[in-house]
Order: sequence, then C-alpha cells, then structure tokens
Amino acid sequence: MSLQSYYQEGLVEAGCDEAGRGCYAGPVFAAAVILPRNFYHPLLNDSKQVKEANRYALRTIIQQQAIAWAVAAVSAEEIDRINILQASYQAMHLALDQLSVVPELLLIDGNRFKPYKEIKHHCIIKGDGKYASIAAASILAKTCRDEYMISLHEQFPQYHWQKNKGYGTAIHREAINRHGLCDFHRKSFQILP
Repeated sequence: MSLQSYYQEGLVEAGCDEAGRGCYAGPVFAAAVILPRNFYHPLLNDSKQVKEANRYALRTIIQQQAIAWAVAAVSAEEIDRINILQASYQAMHLALDQLSVVPELLLIDGNRFKPYKEIKHHCIIKGDGKYASIAAASILAKTCRDEYMISLHEQFPQYHWQKNKGYGTAIHREAINRHGLCDFHRKSFQILP
C-alpha cells in the first residue's frame, strides 16, 4: 500500500511524529514536516520499516524538498520531570514552533495529542505508515535521534548506544546492572532491578 500524499484538499498540512518514546536513555525527539502535494519517494515509509542507510538518504531528500521541516528534542531530565507522554507532546510543539510556514492542519502519529495553538489536528494510529508527511517526520525524528545517541556513545561507551540507541536491549540492561545509570538515563522509567 502506498502512502497517501495528504489528508484533505484545502489546508496546509504538517505531519508530526516522535522517536525514542520507549527508550531507557536519551531525549525524545520529534519532527514536523510540510511536504509539497506532489512529493513522492518509493522508499518513504514508517521509519521502522526503512533500512538505516535508506533512512539517511531519505532525510537528505526530505530536507531538500519539504516546504518546511523542523526537529526538536526534550531531555531525559525533562522527561523525568513531566513524564514521557507530556515530553512527546512538548517535543512536537517545539518542532512546530520552528516551522518556517505555519500549518493549518496537523496530522499526528498516534492516538493522543495536546492541542497546539488554535490549529486543528487529527490523530492517526500508525499514521507513519499511511501519510507521507507523517512518514517524513518519522524519518527525521529517528535519524536525528540515532545520530545524537551515537554521538553520546563516545562519552558513555559502556552502554553501547551506538548500537541500541538507548533502547532497553539485553546488552544495555546488562551494562546498567554493571555500571549503574548515567545522567542521560530516564530515572522515572524505574530501569534498575
């Protein structure tokens, strides 16, 4: 099934998605993307369905061809303070704040969203596999977050973030048991046994 280019005819749409909501470590990232109506790329899909090398190639294409795009992050410390759901909304709002074109309708991946300004929104479950703008946002959020976690790996090599990107893999959990938590871990996730 190919992605739909847009949800409706008249309004300027921005797709929004986040990455890293379920991670043990690192920020949650979100992106907002306004695509041209005729945008099409055969590889574009939900970022989880796209090979890593293709995700980075798509990121370049999206950044070059989008009408507007932005990426934002909310830290692990802030996630612990306000909770991951609120932090995900905040990251999306921060990304929307940075768009150079103001959208008239927001397409949100997922089933819940905190309204942004006066702009109408639609929550679409698995929207990153249905609408091009949400898929594009998922690619930007995922690649930017992965890059960030790879850069943190150099400071904290014991956690293997260059591979697990902060997700709770067996190797990551074992490293936490051995080395404890660092400043970038989400303490509110009650990771320690």
